[in-house]
Amino acid sequence: MSITLRNIKVWNTGEIIDLVVPGLADAYFADTDAVHDGADIDATGLTLAPGFADPHVHFRDPGQTYKESMVSGCRASASGGYTNVLIMPNTLPALDGQPVTEEDAAADKPGAREVRDAGFSNVIDFLQQYDAAHDVKLPVRYDLCVCASKDRAGLEASDTADWLRYVPGFEDDAKTAAMNEHPITAISDDGSAVPEPILDDVLANAKASGLYLIEHCEHHDTGAVNEGPVSRKLDVPGIPEDTELKIVARDIEAARRTGIHVHFQHVSTAISFEAIRKAKAEGLPITCETAPHYLALSDEALLEYGTLAKMNPPLRSEEDRKATIAAIADGTVDLLATDHAPHTMEEKELGFLKAPNGIIGLECAYGVCHKVLVDGGFISDERLIELMSVGPDELLGHEPTDIAVLVEDFAEPAPTGDDPDGVIAGETADAAGRVADGSKREGVNRLLDLSNVEGAESVDLVVLNTGEEWTVDPEAFHSKARNTPFGGWKVTGRPLATIIGSQFMFSRL
Repeated sequence: MSITLRNIKVWNTGEIIDLVVPGLADAYFADTDAVHDGADIDATGLTLAPGFADPHVHFRDPGQTYKESMVSGCRASASGGYTNVLIMPNTLPALDGQPVTEEDAAADKPGAREVRDAGFSNVIDFLQQYDAAHDVKLPVRYDLCVCASKDRAGLEASDTADWLRYVPGFEDDAKTAAMNEHPITAISDDGSAVPEPILDDVLANAKASGLYLIEHCEHHDTGAVNEGPVSRKLDVPGIPEDTELKIVARDIEAARRTGIHVHFQHVSTAISFEAIRKAKAEGLPITCETAPHYLALSDEALLEYGTLAKMNPPLRSEEDRKATIAAIADGTVDLLATDHAPHTMEEKELGFLKAPNGIIGLECAYGVCHKVLVDGGFISDERLIELMSVGPDELLGHEPTDIAVLVEDFAEPAPTGDDPDGVIAGETADAAGRVADGSKREGVNRLLDLSNVEGAESVDLVVLNTGEEWTVDPEAFHSKARNTPFGGWKVTGRPLATIIGSQFMFSRL
């Protein structure tokens, strides 16, 4: 049965439409009080937007599934309004295409037994065919990011012979459905910057494959938090801000030299944003992201949240936080990504020197960003949606769903009252419900039935309540992890439903 959302606003045109979603996906799940099949919902005040995309997530599968798994990570994504994510390559074993052998499994190398027992000989196959091998339905689309170096060890560039066949445009006639559904679309050693000795080899691989380099633009050998008054107050070794700029400047020069697209992850300092701003003004193939925590928190948060606010790169000064917001507002930042990094609370309680870096973010990113950026008056609702859906999708090489085009091409006038055409006797109305004087007659919305849309299997959407005030409760997350400093935060703006392939995948409506 279908579900109808009446009086919902299209995010970038402001038009109020009625939306019919033909049913529930096989992997559909919901919060306990959500409505189900056959519902007719008054969606007045809600917004319909292209589904969010996140090019920076860690699902810890294989190798560390006590922290997160493909199932829990994908459910966290859908709960947060995401319809597509890019899985980073720091799995165990690494996502580099190298064989995973029985000897590896017998030697108890982390994750090797999981891969072998699932019937696969490398991590790429394991992840591409995860649903079939584990008899599950995963509620989000995902691409894969291949390692820049073998074993993600930084000593030798990964071998294209191990992974090129998984890249779109190579051996396409031999690709399976799973290879097409979950392609390799980027190259990175995320968690570490590509070391200088192998940078040229990695860029040559990127050029040969047509991939772009996603760069963890920060390198330090010592330190645990941002160098400054807070690190000194905590008596914890500090990380200078130029550890980020050095990699950014180096890779800008590499992009200038080679023409390879470099995408900088989780940029966090004013000096790095300024370098990127200048590079983009030159027309160099540079893009960048930042994360919710860098715009919402400074290193002062370490004093309140402890290691829940420990990450890499570290939270920076308040001046850097303000510079991050300014870079978002002026367009230097191309997109927002969560760097969703699950860890157990036991691990995060090991102290600043031993606790792992990172926090989870998929299920509260929109609310945190809306609270800081939109409520703060720095950007509009529409710009936030661009930063979380349009920009990331375009980086991933995907076409974000153009709702306005769907409405123009496939919507019909919605019937009202006893009039099957939705037009009051004696009036004539166009497809948008406008009568002769050009005004929009109240009660007549165009009706978009997704079952009638050409290419319905590619329609990915999120339903947002941009004004909903809610409190972040990590215990209610669908992720396995709880490591976030945002627990208890009162935020505004919430994803209420995720639609993938024209079917409901998640709902809290």
